[in-house]
Amino acid sequence: MIERRKTAGELSLKAASDSTDYDVNEVGQALAENEKIAKELWDVVQRHNPIFNEDEYCIGYVIAGDPLLSNLRRRKFFAMLYLPSPRPNQTVFLYNKRWDRFTKRLWTLPKPETMAILSETPYSQLALKWHDMKRWSDWFYQPDFWKKIRKQHAINLLSEKEFLEAHREELVKAGCKYVGSLGPDTLNFANVAAQKIIHPKIVSLPEKSFNV
Repeated sequence: MIERRKTAGELSLKAASDSTDYDVNEVGQALAENEKIAKELWDVVQRHNPIFNEDEYCIGYVIAGDPLLSNLRRRKFFAMLYLPSPRPNQTVFLYNKRWDRFTKRLWTLPKPETMAILSETPYSQLALKWHDMKRWSDWFYQPDFWKKIRKQHAINLLSEKEFLEAHREELVKAGCKYVGSLGPDTLNFANVAAQKIIHPKIVSLPEKSFNV
């Protein structure tokens, strides 16, 4: 007998009913050891190594919510030639192409609530294992986040804004230009035909009444 697979909605309800008090640090360690995440990170490396000429660049992921299922979380991976903008639920690594390995974990930011608590809690009241995350959470609320990250890790990668300004002429020559999103096509009511009128305010349309 084939067992029916649970739907995403059922799994979401199960997650919502879980009242277990998880330790954030243990969860983070488990994620770092998760083979699936490691594989995804290396897949990003394989896709971007032929494209990026720089010896070092950033690879990371964010944990994003789903617009329909509030308890569903997805990991979205990315690679950037510059230091990405910090955001909650984000982890960023530094990858070295010459050595073909991840050399540094640049930062890890937890969920917003945890960031706020860490930022407001003195170092003396936190275990040593939380100090790095508190430091990054503190910097998140300051305008010189990237400057502090560069100093901490002894790197010289630019922020997104600095990178775009430094390579402005190259980007212009390459023909890069901003393309705005297109608006939806308006509905042409001349192409709509009513099949029959059952009620003055209720119109029944045939299956192929839209000729657009």
